[in-house]
Amino acid sequence: MAWVVLIVSGMFEAVWATALGKSDGFTRLGPTLLFFAGLAVSMSGLAYAMKTLPTGTSYAVWVGVGASLTIIYAMVFDGEPASPLKIFFLAGIIGSVIGLRVIE
Repeated sequence: MAWVVLIVSGMFEAVWATALGKSDGFTRLGPTLLFFAGLAVSMSGLAYAMKTLPTGTSYAVWVGVGASLTIIYAMVFDGEPASPLKIFFLAGIIGSVIGLRVIE
């Protein structure tokens, strides 16, 4: 169960990171509220997962999931360039997260 919560909390990291960028320095209400809600859910899930999973593994997976989804969202919806090298290194992050799950 901790792994599921950890992955979902990593997904919410992508939510709050994206909302932070769209909040325009906390001057836009909708993205600002989404940022704080996503942050609360994300951190709560990370804290829950860390009760049973090692801290280093939990944090690395949480960041890896969040960073990967943030990049993918930006490439699909915000016009961030997607080069073959960027996709290669993104696949490396995702592969590393999977690897950490497999060896844990």
